[in-house]
Amino acid sequence: MLRIGCHLSSAKGFLAMGKEAVGIGANTFQFFTRNPRGGKAKALDTEDIAAYLAYAQEHGIAQILAHAPYTLNACAKDEGIRQFAYNTMRDDLERLEYIPDAMYNFHPGSHVKQGAEAGIAYIADMLDRIQEHGFHATILLETMAGKGTEIGRNFEELQAIIERVADSSRIGVCMDTCHVFDGGYDITSQLEQVLEEFESVLGLRRLKAMHLNDSMNLLGSHKDRHAKIGEGNIGLKTFEAIVTHPKLRELPFFLETPNDLAGYQKEIALLRQCAIIS
Repeated sequence: MLRIGCHLSSAKGFLAMGKEAVGIGANTFQFFTRNPRGGKAKALDTEDIAAYLAYAQEHGIAQILAHAPYTLNACAKDEGIRQFAYNTMRDDLERLEYIPDAMYNFHPGSHVKQGAEAGIAYIADMLDRIQEHGFHATILLETMAGKGTEIGRNFEELQAIIERVADSSRIGVCMDTCHVFDGGYDITSQLEQVLEEFESVLGLRRLKAMHLNDSMNLLGSHKDRHAKIGEGNIGLKTFEAIVTHPKLRELPFFLETPNDLAGYQKEIALLRQCAIIS
């Protein structure tokens, strides 16, 4: 069965997110670990987590994805910002120890004119320090559109991070369809070639999740503006090809389109129908 969900607000807790997911036909979901523009996370509610885990097992909610806040920049020029990134990720992963099989996704960050090589070294160093704590969640580097000085604008930059990490067994990649399209990977007419390139550079075993987002911009624009499924320049046929592709269809898919819950429900139903009829 297609594993698909969307981004949900964690403000009301895990059990509420689980019920929202089931209510819109999802069997997984993504959430921010804390305010995406802020810093401090709310207190951990272990009773809520226990209730969620029971509900998730009863309703078939699969592996979920935690998303780090946008303020996490592991390759910032300022040492204090890099330390904040480490502290935030460590705290997030400590919390995720309560949720078996969860994954943790983060934007690699922006090197702020230090150069990609310096940025890559900082990110790998932080991941090495994080790994020392023995956390169980798989950490995912997200593919980026290449705005400004973003790290992760291509598969090679992500691989450069991974190969510098001492133990990369729990490091993977989350491919964002809008980001890779805006980054110049033509998934609309050359999906097979893009996957072959991913396999050549990173290995498809590293691909652990996908963000399904259409794009408001043209191929290679490096702008990162999400659109609803089928309403952007990527188009519905490409998403149908993705959710039915033999190398991708077993992955968890997460919608980050500009939608409310009703909109997500329609997109989930649409993509499930694509998976059934193809």
